Amino acid sequence: MKKALITGITGQDGAYLSQFLLGKGYEVYGALRRSEEMNISRLKFLGIDSQIKFVPFELADIINIYKTIDRVQPDEIYNLAAQTSIRIAFEEPGYTTDINGIAVLRLLEAIRSINPKIKFFQASTGDMFGKVQVMPQNEGTPLNPLNPYATAKALGHWTTANYREAYEIFACSGILFDHDSPLRIHQSVPGMISNAVAGIKMGVQDKLILGNIEFSRDLGYAGEYVEAMWLMLQQDKPDDYVIATGETHTVREFIEAAFNSVGVKLEWSGKGLDEKGIDPKTGKIRVALELRFPSVNPASAAALVRSHSGATKPAQGDYSKAKKILGWEPKVTYKELFKIMVEHDLKHASNKELRD
Repeated sequence: MKKALITGITGQDGAYLSQFLLGKGYEVYGALRRSEEMNISRLKFLGIDSQIKFVPFELADIINIYKTIDRVQPDEIYNLAAQTSIRIAFEEPGYTTDINGIAVLRLLEAIRSINPKIKFFQASTGDMFGKVQVMPQNEGTPLNPLNPYATAKALGHWTTANYREAYEIFACSGILFDHDSPLRIHQSVPGMISNAVAGIKMGVQDKLILGNIEFSRDLGYAGEYVEAMWLMLQQDKPDDYVIATGETHTVREFIEAAFNSVGVKLEWSGKGLDEKGIDPKTGKIRVALELRFPSVNPASAAALVRSHSGATKPAQGDYSKAKKILGWEPKVTYKELFKIMVEHDLKHASNKELRD
């Protein structure tokens, strides 16, 4: 039985990855910070919390990292933990750099010292590409991060590559573009959309309010992205892979997909901030725009790039390498994703723990 140690196990990706690995017969160890000890609602929702062996783990504490890895002796380590808030990244760039960047160094140093045969996965992000000239982005696209979150992630990404080359550690980075699911925090824009549509359907909410809905995103389903993480560590040679859908869609399309999933075909009226999304059957305004509301997940704000002409374009991942070598490709479309999310919110509206 293989052993896997997962940091960030209480999050969306950690929960789905745990479920996936347990299905593969793994013994799964969940690395928990002290503040996360009671926050295992996602694991409980999937019905797997009793199958996880939780261990205390602090990414800022090198001694704790060494002791835990030495005691568990995992075959694979998946580093999914991160400080993901762009707002906090600007307010606390030192902390963000420590957790998202330097902690990767601590983990890899521990692997090098304790057992160099441990395989390591680093969750990198498409936000590292930042302001680029190449569309779409692949593994060879230069990184140009635009905020402390993405900069710290780039540090972790290159540290992973360095340990792979310098010490021949089986270390891979998955350059993950935006992905969502019913288990994502409700502050994400897809989560806000899904939650609002469910609330409107149940009659407990009047409308969805957002900002600019013309931003585009490459958005996939987290439940299938975790398979790509595992596949990277099963190859003969370690490498980095872009994991994305290869498609971009606007927030407007996301909104329409969510409403369509409950039988509402919106009609749009007005321009700019005066534009409204109207339910033609009832004549009620179901979508309104206000500048103070977000238009994209803050962690995706850096994913807007500029072409040579200066026009803003959305980030778009090229997953062809993952398809060719890993045999992985996305199957869930954005329309299917929103159907899954809205149905979940309608069914579990009272379980706010999952989305906090």
